Amino acid sequence: MAQQDIIIGPANQGQGDTLFDAFTKVQSNFDELYADDAGDVNSVSAGTGISVNQTTGAVTVTNSAPDQTVSLADGGNIGISGTYPSFTLTNSAPNATHTGDVTGSGALTIANDVITYAKLGTEFTTSAALSTNVDFSTAQVFTKTLSGATTLTFSNTAIGMVKDLVITGDHALTLPAGSTVAGTYDGTVSNLIQIVVTGASTYWYSISQPQ
Repeated sequence: MAQQDIIIGPANQGQGDTLFDAFTKVQSNFDELYADDAGDVNSVSAGTGISVNQTTGAVTVTNSAPDQTVSLADGGNIGISGTYPSFTLTNSAPNATHTGDVTGSGALTIANDVITYAKLGTEFTTSAALSTNVDFSTAQVFTKTLSGATTLTFSNTAIGMVKDLVITGDHALTLPAGSTVAGTYDGTVSNLIQIVVTGASTYWYSISQPQ
């Protein structure tokens, strides 16, 4: 309800509210004020260090303990400690001990004979039929019988890779530009073409046939 003003009019002119109307407005205003007062804050409960100087009027809120200590631990190894706003992250066991094929806590040692042929990826241990693209990431040996003039392409090459092609078929064979160490392709017999990657798009070829 909006405040109800009492009309008093000019002095001694009898133009204001009647006594009844005036006190009716007074009563209504008081009723609203008392109803609103029921929702006033009269006490404050807060956490550690928080306090107020009073519950009415100009209230001052005080935090007497703003720098609370915080700690967080993970099994006693990883932790956060300190007081706001400065915290420290610690690891009490940065060099966990490793056992098995790889041992050590700080510097790690790889045991002898751990890296074996059986543990190499398929790109070093398998043979695959070849279409026209030699994908160096898929196999070690690629085989193909030419049915017509064929141009090969290479993909996923990296310096140091060595791949073997076993190709037959009496048709023209074109390899990506490179340097031939020895031999030429003879389509009347099987050919072993070994490729060594020595740089970006840099290849060395060695071509040989059964003796």
